[in-house]
Amino acid sequence: MSFRIQPAAPARPNRCQLFGPGSKSLLFPKMAASDADVINLDLEDSVAPSDKEQARANVIEAINTVDWGKKYLSVRINGLDTPYWYRDVVDILEQAGDRLDQIMIPKVGCAEDVYAVDALVTAIERAKGRTKPVSFEVIIESAAGIAHVEAIAASSPRLQAMSLGAADFAASMGMQTTGIGGTQENYYMLREGQKHWSDPWHWAQAAIVAACRTHGILPVDGPFGDFSDAEGYIAQAKRSATLGMVGKWAIHPSQISLANEVFTPSAAAVAEAREILAAMEAAKASGAGATVYKGRLVDIASIKQAEVIVAQAELIAES
Repeated sequence: MSFRIQPAAPARPNRCQLFGPGSKSLLFPKMAASDADVINLDLEDSVAPSDKEQARANVIEAINTVDWGKKYLSVRINGLDTPYWYRDVVDILEQAGDRLDQIMIPKVGCAEDVYAVDALVTAIERAKGRTKPVSFEVIIESAAGIAHVEAIAASSPRLQAMSLGAADFAASMGMQTTGIGGTQENYYMLREGQKHWSDPWHWAQAAIVAACRTHGILPVDGPFGDFSDAEGYIAQAKRSATLGMVGKWAIHPSQISLANEVFTPSAAAVAEAREILAAMEAAKASGAGATVYKGRLVDIASIKQAEVIVAQAELIAES
C-alpha cells in the first residue's frame, strides 16, 4: 500500500440512478416513489432546445415541492459548450431550496470544466447563504474526458461520482456503433471458426474505476439504450460491478430493479464474506497470516475484498 492512502468514497447507496426529462414534470412524483437510490432530473440531452427554459422551471418547482424522501437528488445541467448551462446553475441554486443534493456536469473533458462550474456554484452559495454544499457528478463522454480522467477525478472536493456516457463517448472516439452500451456486433474475436464477443467499454470503465478509487469517488456505469433487453442490461451491469463500479443508470423504470439486483450483494455472497472474515480472525488468533477456506487460500487481501462486500450490504440495509 502506498504511503498516500486512497480516500474512501462517499458512504451512500448508488445502485441505480434514474433519469427523467425536466420537460415531463408528471414523471417526477413517480420517480420519487421509485426504488432508485439517485434521481437525476435532466435538463440536457432529453430536453429539446425549445423546452430548456420550461424544463428548468419545472425542475426548480419539483425540487421545492415534491417529497423526494431519502433519494439523492441530482440535476443534470447542460454542457459547458452551450448557452444554457450557466443559467441552469444560477436559477437552480438561487431559486431551489436545500433539498438539492447534486449537480451532474455532462461531457467533462478536463479539470478546468469542473473548476468553472465549481467557481460559479461557490459564488452563488456564498451570496445566497446556502448552508448545504452541493456535490458534483461528472460524465466522461469524450476522448478528452478519458484522456484526462485522473485530473478530472482530482478536480474538486465537491466531486462525489463519475459516470461513463457511452453514446457520446463512442461518437467522440469515432467508434463504428450506434448502440448505447452493451456488446457490439462487430467487436469479436475469432477462434476455430467461432465468434467470441468481448466488451468494448471495458478499458474505459477500468480507467474510470481506477481514477475514482484513487481519489475517493463513486464510479458509476452509464446508460444501456435497449430497455427491452433485460438480459443485456444485467450482463452489462454485472461486468461493471465486477470491475468495481457501484451502480448503473436507468433510462426506463424497468431497469431500476435490474440495477438494484446486480449491485446489491446477494445473501450468499455476504454470508461467504463474513465466513472469510471469521476464518481470518481465527487464523490471526493462532498467529497465521493466511488460511484455507473451501479449498482456496485466503489472506490479508481476502479480508479487504470481503470487507467491501459486507460494507456494501450494511450500507444498503441502513438506507
